[in-house]
Order: sequence, then C-alpha cells, then structure tokens
Amino acid sequence: MSYTEVPGVRVPIRMWADPATVESGAMQQLRNVSSLPWIKGLAVMPDVHYGKGATVGSVIAMEGAVCPAAVGVDIGCGMSAVKTSLRAHDLPTDLSRLRSKVEEAIPVGRGMHGDPVDPGRLFGHPTGAAAGWDDFWSRFDGIADAVRFRRERAAQQMGTLGSGNHFWELCVDTEDAVWIMLHSGSRNIGKELADHHIGEAQRLPHNQGLVDRDLAVFISGTPQMDAYRNDLYWAQEYAKHNRAVMMALSQEVVRREFRKAKVTFEPVISCHHNYVSEERYEGADLLVTRKGAIRAGGGDYGIIPGSMGTGSYIVRGLGNSAAFNSASHGAGRRMSRNAAKRQYTTRDLEEQTRGVECRKDSGVVDEIPGAYKSIEKVMDQQRDLVEVVAKLKQVVCVKG
Repeated sequence: MSYTEVPGVRVPIRMWADPATVESGAMQQLRNVSSLPWIKGLAVMPDVHYGKGATVGSVIAMEGAVCPAAVGVDIGCGMSAVKTSLRAHDLPTDLSRLRSKVEEAIPVGRGMHGDPVDPGRLFGHPTGAAAGWDDFWSRFDGIADAVRFRRERAAQQMGTLGSGNHFWELCVDTEDAVWIMLHSGSRNIGKELADHHIGEAQRLPHNQGLVDRDLAVFISGTPQMDAYRNDLYWAQEYAKHNRAVMMALSQEVVRREFRKAKVTFEPVISCHHNYVSEERYEGADLLVTRKGAIRAGGGDYGIIPGSMGTGSYIVRGLGNSAAFNSASHGAGRRMSRNAAKRQYTTRDLEEQTRGVECRKDSGVVDEIPGAYKSIEKVMDQQRDLVEVVAKLKQVVCVKG
C-alpha cells in the first residue's frame, strides 16, 4: 500500500498503517513527536503501537537533535539470521535436545557467561565479525562515568540473549532450507546508558516546555549531545557484537549436533531496529531515529519477525525515501503484556505454538502469538517498502 498522510503539528505523519486501527495513545504520541521544533519528517510503520517516549514502529527524522527516549533503552536492538546447508529432512523429530544445547551455549534471561567469550576462539583471525574488537573495548573508558563500573558485567553479558521479546530460533523456509535467527540488543549496559542520558536530557532548560518530558532532546554542538552520541554509537556497536557472538556460538552448536552433515553457512544478515543513523534527505543532513523499524534502502537486506508461533521474513529494501528508507521491525504488539496475561492461558500458548519446540509455561504467556498483529497483514501493508526474499517458519524457539 502507499502511505496515508495524517495531519501533524509541524510535519505531516506518513502512515503505512490504517490510522483507524492505531490506538489513541499511540496517535497522541505521534502528534507529540510531530510538534518538536527540530522535526523534519515522521514515518509510521504497519507494526505501530504505543511505546515508552515515542511510538514503536516510527521513524523520526530531525535536524540537529536526537531524542534519547525515542531511541529507547535497548539501544541497537535488532536481528541476525543465517541460512544453513541443512534441509528440513536433516532435522530430528524431537528437537528438545537441540534447544537444550542452545540454552547451554547462550545464556538467556538475566543469565551471563561466567567468563567473557574469547573472540579469538570463536572467530579466529580478527577479521569480519571480530574486526575492531580490541578497539571497541578500549573505548569503554570513554563512556559515561555513571555506568563505567559495569565493565565486568558488560563483558560477561556479551553473547547473551536477554528476555522479553528477545529470542533464538531454528527455522525452515518454503524451500525446506534451515535457518538460524536471533533477536537481541545491547543488554544491561545499553539500558543503563540510555537511562542515564534520558535523565540528563530531561534536565536541560530547552526541554522544559515540551508537551511530553520523554521527548527531551540533545542539540548538536553541545557537550551533552557529543556525550550521548559517543555512548549511543558504542552501545549500537555492542549490540552488533552481541548478536555476532551469539550467532557464532549457535553455529558451533549446530555443527556439533549435525556433525555428519558437515554444515556450512551463508553470510549472516544483520540489522538494527532501535538506533540512530546519520542520513541525507532532500539536501539536508538528518539524524534518523528508527524505533522499532529497520533500514530498507535499495538492496538492503533485513529481517522482519512475526511471533513465536507464526512466521518471519527475510526482505530486501526498495529504497522508499518517503519512509526514510525504512520498514517495520516485526509484527508489532496488538495488546500489552499485562493484557495478554489476563486474556490468555498456558493452554492457549500450547495451542498457538503447536509444532514448535519452545517454552509453554506462564512465564512467556505475554509473548503468545495472539498478543501480536498478523505478520501477513503487516507485510501486505509495506509492499512498497520491501520485497520478500524468504519466508521462514520456526521449529525451535528459545526465550529467556
């Protein structure tokens, strides 16, 4: 579909979703964002829903300013996926052992590695995924004083999944090829950096008259902005390394479990969906915040997951500048976690995840497929943003 333009305060709101289906709280958030003095454009993805600070599924283009709460607390959260040489017929009927081996190799929930992962063991010569590892960690001493004491924890959490909507999956595509896919971000260090800078922004004089204190911004040319962008980019890099480590650990598990098959892997596809990027549109240098959105420039590969019982898509961007070269980051929630817990039971979860080797207990009822929008409808609403490369269906799902 093409977008629907809804009147905003300073800029129109371009929506790749039916405005009538968007909850009132999310629409108000979008209007609030459109009122910011620095706003140059606002695009809304079909997975849009209410979020902290700014709407999930929104792309906010500003000139000379960034809103840290709009980026969110899981800086650099995103997806990685890789196609393997395995075929569906190579998989055993009982996938519980594979799930257990993945959970042993990759800490989930609040878990962390006892000792930091050795990139030399995982990646060998420091090229590719391990490139810049030493430089990356050497820059830790340059991040905010308030979180610098977390270095040991940050090192131990590198290569861990987390909880909530983060997941690891083994999937099969429509051609019977087997894929590994995972979703995670910058873990606790990203959250603490975000919380610190959101607080700093809210205390600045120029943010005192805003309609929503969560929309407090940093302005270019100030020491506060310089400090935030330093920490933001470091956390985005942490998230990228985190996913690379987990993917390497996953490949080790799969190689061991399918030793006879001599598994090989295609290049990994990886994309952020909570981050800031410096981009140029209509002759202006803008700071583009994607909160629950992926970059979908012409030819860019991306990953758009559904839920733990439905399907996911590998996509290629079409480069739609009206959407600031973006697309949705997933199906998007249609109800809050608390509402899902009130409405659904573990029996519902078992039914909706039938055929998937995964947790089916009360601790993940809030992640039940019924709590999410239809991924098929979301994909249909963004046909002018991405083209489908592969459709995947999970057979194993690991959650924290």
